[in-house]
Amino acid sequence: MTDITYAPEVLEAKKNGAPIVALESTIITHGMPWPHNYETALQVEEAVRTNGATPATMAVLEGRLHVGLTEGALETLAQAKDVAKLSRADLATCVATGGTGATTVAATMIMARLAGIDVFATGGIGGVHRGADQSFDISADLQELAQTPVTVVCAGAKAILDLPKTFEVLETLGVPVIAFGQDTLPAFWSASSPLAAPLRMDEPDEIARAHLVRKRLGIPGGQLIANPIPQAAEIPARELTPLIEASISEADARGISGKDVTPWLLSRIFDKTNGRSLTSNIALVLNNAALASRIACRIERLDGEISPTNR
Repeated sequence: MTDITYAPEVLEAKKNGAPIVALESTIITHGMPWPHNYETALQVEEAVRTNGATPATMAVLEGRLHVGLTEGALETLAQAKDVAKLSRADLATCVATGGTGATTVAATMIMARLAGIDVFATGGIGGVHRGADQSFDISADLQELAQTPVTVVCAGAKAILDLPKTFEVLETLGVPVIAFGQDTLPAFWSASSPLAAPLRMDEPDEIARAHLVRKRLGIPGGQLIANPIPQAAEIPARELTPLIEASISEADARGISGKDVTPWLLSRIFDKTNGRSLTSNIALVLNNAALASRIACRIERLDGEISPTNR
């Protein structure tokens, strides 16, 4: 198996059996401009520590899988140019060719599984793009959730997507979608949406137990925890929807497609909201990191107690 380079902090946590939370790196290289990306990465890692777990930011550096990055490596990655955006399809190729790449949700889940990490905090997952009935543009994140046993904490799917179709695909794939503390699904920058939550849980303990019971039952795949952005930081859907629609029309007119769509749309919405979308993005990622840490702590304490007949 390909060797994994662990950051010293993560290696120590593994030796001690301490809870660890996986973090992606595309939010650093493709999601935010410098220096906000670096500052946010440090804040997110600190939010994980404050809530009792160890952060493990994932990346491929010169062909090696890195589980956890030192502060210096984070800063270097945050300023790097032309970093590959890695998903399931190209993770192995990047390693084989000695490349450097940032991990998406799918690639981070794969690396978390290899490293024995149960919980992953991100901003929002990818999903079914609008117009997918013509383009067939559907994120690999959805298939990854169906096959890789990691609990993913997010603020829902990114609001630029076709949200009803995204959650319909997750239902078809058998992925449990659990809204945290409310009966509707959040919509990334917005705390709620018209979509009813398939499942609801109000405590990290419940989510941790569900994760462990799935493992004991041998059910493949992970679970998606939809954690609403704090209301003080949200941008209401009624305000965002017209901006998203206009941005998608611009992208279509410019012929922007594939992996370039999401970062381009996020940049346009940043401009159209005068930077409010970035402020909201940072708030929701920090909120997700805190919840993921609490879940990871509960999994660590409950592991060994849960079985299919004892739950």
